[in-house]
Amino acid sequence: MLIRTKEEAPVVEWGNGLSHRLLLRADRMGFSFCHTVVRAGTKSRLEYRRHLEACYCITGQGWISLPDGSATHELRPGVLYALDRHDAHFLIAAPGADLELISVFNPPLRGDERHNLDQDEFSHY
Repeated sequence: MLIRTKEEAPVVEWGNGLSHRLLLRADRMGFSFCHTVVRAGTKSRLEYRRHLEACYCITGQGWISLPDGSATHELRPGVLYALDRHDAHFLIAAPGADLELISVFNPPLRGDERHNLDQDEFSHY
């Protein structure tokens, strides 16, 4: 049995927030489990080419939208989104309060992955 607190988990500055990486590849569970904090008022251009991701909102408000503008969905506590097609997307946190998500990745993350949000393309890993 593995027991780990958020305070014990490695923390990664992923670009527009923090990722508390509670389960990683080295834990041999077959998936990663992260507590992700998205800084209030930020807009992140993201894509996971090698991972599928599901996120469950626990605090705050924001939006996830497709690059072509064909779909935008509100994120608030109790809402889950799953990127089942390695979807490029914008993750937007409302101003005023951080957006907090529980994120699951398959295959699992190594733990040191970070986004490069300074480029003109969608940041990926």
